[in-house]
Amino acid sequence: MRISTSLMYQTGLSTLGAQQSDLMHLFQQIGTGRRLVTPADDPLAAAQALNMSQTLALNTRYADNRAIAKQNLGIEENTLNSVTQALQDIKTRVVEAGNGTYADANRRSLADVLKNYRETLLGYANATDGNGQHLFSGYKGDAPAYVKASDGSIVWSGDSGQRMIQVDQTRRMSSGDVGADIFNRATPGTNSYVATAHSSNSGTGLIGSTSVTDPAGANVGKSFSIAFSEVDIDGDGTLEMAYTVTIDDGVSSPTSLPPQAYVDGQAIDLGGVSVVISGQPEAGDAFETEPAQSADLDLFATLDALIEILETPVDGDPVAQAKLTNILNTANQKITINHDNVLTVRASVGARLDELDKLDANGAQRGLGYEDHLSKLENVDWYQAISDLQLRQTALQAAAMAFQSIQANTSLFMQKR
Repeated sequence: MRISTSLMYQTGLSTLGAQQSDLMHLFQQIGTGRRLVTPADDPLAAAQALNMSQTLALNTRYADNRAIAKQNLGIEENTLNSVTQALQDIKTRVVEAGNGTYADANRRSLADVLKNYRETLLGYANATDGNGQHLFSGYKGDAPAYVKASDGSIVWSGDSGQRMIQVDQTRRMSSGDVGADIFNRATPGTNSYVATAHSSNSGTGLIGSTSVTDPAGANVGKSFSIAFSEVDIDGDGTLEMAYTVTIDDGVSSPTSLPPQAYVDGQAIDLGGVSVVISGQPEAGDAFETEPAQSADLDLFATLDALIEILETPVDGDPVAQAKLTNILNTANQKITINHDNVLTVRASVGARLDELDKLDANGAQRGLGYEDHLSKLENVDWYQAISDLQLRQTALQAAAMAFQSIQANTSLFMQKR
């Protein structure tokens, strides 16, 4: 068999080149610390590493989102804490306004105090986050949640949109609450009632708070109107003060019950619901009691009504005194419901903050697992790489020595003529 000199040179150079290429690849792996210098090194591992990198990036993004949600919810919690304290102070002022020894001047002073609280609450309702976005205006983050109308009243101007943040792979969370759900409603599921007296009443009748005596009662959850008139109940020609209860379930037509004789201070049973009316109502006077879920619980409107009645002179006028007492009672009921609702929202904020802490812990644990798996896919095994480097260096030296030996003894492979 004849082996040409050129073939020997080509084979030797090819072997040296292959050894040098392998050695260079090891140099690249050790220099970069990465096992996958190119996808060709391990196509399956390269694909898995790409997917794992994307998963790790998403996990990091979720952690950033949770940080934003924590910041917003933390600001909301601080704001609602201030709102809670303000409402507690307002309730104290409302009770104080009912002091029978107070004169008109004292009540006007209380009205000034409530005006300050009104402005303070407006500031809380229009609080912003660190980026200048209003917390409680829904999707309209660039606009205040509440604005002053031309008549001086404070009205809701946000929307009902909930700003949601993706805080985990399968969890979206609201990073705030809508102002109308804080300052304008009752806690969902509450069975509280709000009792009011008509502004046109001419008697001294007073309506107390409404209580649910039997949660399974037939009329629980319905609205009631109690109208007073003089009626001959016994049929003896004698007129006496009586009341007629009209029941409204909000679906069918209201139903009026037969007139009943009025007894000062006696509880009126409305079918699972009880209300007490005292004093001396006049014919034509009327009172209403309705579930908190359907009542007008606009906190700012309640404050406006309080301020107005406290600025109205009532000294020496029993009818005006009764009107003052009724409005104070109604306002106290509404503010109590508002206060309970704010506490409920705060509890919800606390629950979300607690969930974010747990998601952070889980996310950090997952992140460590993702990084470890990605490291195993991408990073070089130093012990193996150094061992391979030494082996390749030895192989390259051996190939070089073999090539040199062949060059020096080429005549061994040539036939004599």
